[in-house]
Amino acid sequence: MTALPLSRGDLLRALGVVVIWGLNFVVMKVGLQDVGPMLLGALRFSFAALPFLLFVKFPKLPWRYVVGYGLAQGLGQFGFLFLGLKLGMTAGMASVVMQTQAFFTLLLAVPVLGERARGAQWLGLGVALAGLLLIATAHGDGPGQMTLTGFVLTLSAAFMWAVSNLVARLANRVADYDPLPFIVWSSVFPIVPFLLLSLWIDGPHLVWQQVAGLSLPSLLVVLFLAWFATLLAYSLWTRLLKRHPAGRVTPFSLLVPVVGLWAAWVFFGELPLPQQWLGTGLVLLGLVVNQLGGLWLTWHRTR
Repeated sequence: MTALPLSRGDLLRALGVVVIWGLNFVVMKVGLQDVGPMLLGALRFSFAALPFLLFVKFPKLPWRYVVGYGLAQGLGQFGFLFLGLKLGMTAGMASVVMQTQAFFTLLLAVPVLGERARGAQWLGLGVALAGLLLIATAHGDGPGQMTLTGFVLTLSAAFMWAVSNLVARLANRVADYDPLPFIVWSSVFPIVPFLLLSLWIDGPHLVWQQVAGLSLPSLLVVLFLAWFATLLAYSLWTRLLKRHPAGRVTPFSLLVPVVGLWAAWVFFGELPLPQQWLGTGLVLLGLVVNQLGGLWLTWHRTR
């Protein structure tokens, strides 16, 4: 079946997700100042799921897809990401490194989903990969620097994001489901694992102290992460993945660093090293090649 082109509405949805997710890294960094990584995950998905279970019906899908997406996107992606941000990953560079999910998605979509990748997609992702490798070499242990541990954890989070992309595409082959119920119900399954990890890592006493002493800014962080970054953004993202091949949708996330780097500079005064700026430029160049390379080749052949 011929893939539909991106409509104006789909483009606006993709750009809306870019803005929310770009701001998301600064919001998470703020939240982690007062709340542990695993507890922040438990609170995020509790607010994303529990208030809506009585009003939102379970999606018309087998349980395994809902559970699989919840564990991959919730526990996997954000467990690694929150821990990475806590252990030295800067907000701005996190917004860049997370975009390796586009490589992982494309690499997994070919054998798992049977999707075909254009030469321009491989070239674009190769250019962006060079940029990410350049960023990875610019780590350190000083104040405000990206640590190697934080980089590896964030890379692991990106891989789990790619896995969740594939689960969403596989689920779409089974049934035409509504993204919002899918996100609400899949958010149920990370809650208990996150809570158990929090109790194991921090201990019951510290967990209770953090919950009882939750400040208004921390509560606003949780609500932003739950309702905007999870329910709204992932519903829009999943809708795009239902309508279009994963290799066409996921490269849009490479625009997230534009917002993420700006937000990190405004709120935290983060200024990437020259090596990191160069790497970021290559990542964005890779997006341009990925998105426009195929169109240019088609136009050139029809001249």
